[in-house]
Amino acid sequence: MALVRRRWGWALLALIVVALAAWWGLRSEDKGAQYRTAEVLRGDLTEGVTANGTINPVRVINVGTQVSGTVAKLNVDFNDRVTAGQVLLELDPRVYQARLAASEATLAQLRATAALQAANAARAANLRKQDFISQQDYETARATAAASSAQVRSAEAQIVQDRTNLGYTIIRAPVSGVVISRQVDLGQTVAASFQTPTLFTLALDLTKMQIEASIAEADVAKVKVGQAVRFDVDAFGGRQFAGTVRQVRLNPVTQQNVVTYTAIVAVDNPDGALLPGMTANAQFRVRDYAGVLLLPNGAMSWKPADWTRARAAQEGPPNPFGGGAADPSKKTIGDARLRDPGDVTVFVLGADGRAVPRRIRVGASDNDYSVVTAGELKAGDKVIVGELKPGEASASAGPATKSDDRKARAGAAGGGHPPGI
Repeated sequence: MALVRRRWGWALLALIVVALAAWWGLRSEDKGAQYRTAEVLRGDLTEGVTANGTINPVRVINVGTQVSGTVAKLNVDFNDRVTAGQVLLELDPRVYQARLAASEATLAQLRATAALQAANAARAANLRKQDFISQQDYETARATAAASSAQVRSAEAQIVQDRTNLGYTIIRAPVSGVVISRQVDLGQTVAASFQTPTLFTLALDLTKMQIEASIAEADVAKVKVGQAVRFDVDAFGGRQFAGTVRQVRLNPVTQQNVVTYTAIVAVDNPDGALLPGMTANAQFRVRDYAGVLLLPNGAMSWKPADWTRARAAQEGPPNPFGGGAADPSKKTIGDARLRDPGDVTVFVLGADGRAVPRRIRVGASDNDYSVVTAGELKAGDKVIVGELKPGEASASAGPATKSDDRKARAGAAGGGHPPGI
């Protein structure tokens, strides 16, 4: 009986040990699986400046009118191709024809009067030689003849003006191009009293376009003439277009206390896919990095709930060179010194499943990754980018095999944009 009890006691003790071991294993597994991680990679990165802009033709001509009138003939419409000198529109010419006829009649009358006054002045000169009229009468005759001649010249100038205005009723294309805008219609009255109204907008060559991109003040120093630009438009989401920076305009644009500068990007459009007014999402290529250590951006935005600046200053990140807490003024990786501000703290998943802080410095960045320039990180390290929700499986980026796949892996691991980087 005692032997049976002893066996049951050993069996119960063994069950308790197994249960404790299982509980501890599950606890450790849960502890290690509470974070979402991404892998530090070694690969290539292109540093760039992102900006949005509007696509427009390189040269655009606004065609207007210098005279008022009613549109009598409309010969072109949107998207029509025109040649230089082609008649685009005709205004009702009757008012200007009547003014010209009246001016011509006035000129004929003044010429007759001027001829009579010239003859009177010639007779007065002969009479003055014979002393039949006074000097005053002679000078009066000459002045009258000169005034009549001046009136004739004034009437001739008025005729030139009236003929010019009559010619302005016919609107011709100043250059060859494409009509991209028409702002009048048949029968519409055009008033040109104080300013020249725009009737048509012509684009000279739609195979040569340009992007007018707004560059933030903080990024304008990175944009140079001749720089390569890649961009896409919403109409062709999967297609990448190429361009070159042609000009960075010095005129600043301030909106709501935000200063931007306009960069002009020259773009070839041989197939006509790019249309005027499209919005371009441009990436200005600043510098290429090859074989560098890449940190997922999401790692810089995650901190433990109890992690504060005071705790970080008190404990300090682990010093990879020994000596306890790191001394920012002395820690170096090669020639790069780690010091505040400008450095960031990221957390690596430790062997015991805990979040271990690492102090690093980052350099160039794109939408997904940043270049690690100093600090104790190496390729293959698992950095924490977030916490798992209850019931969510552990998410971790796989091993790096191709640098081209790094963006897809970062998205799967939850990488995002770093704050303040």
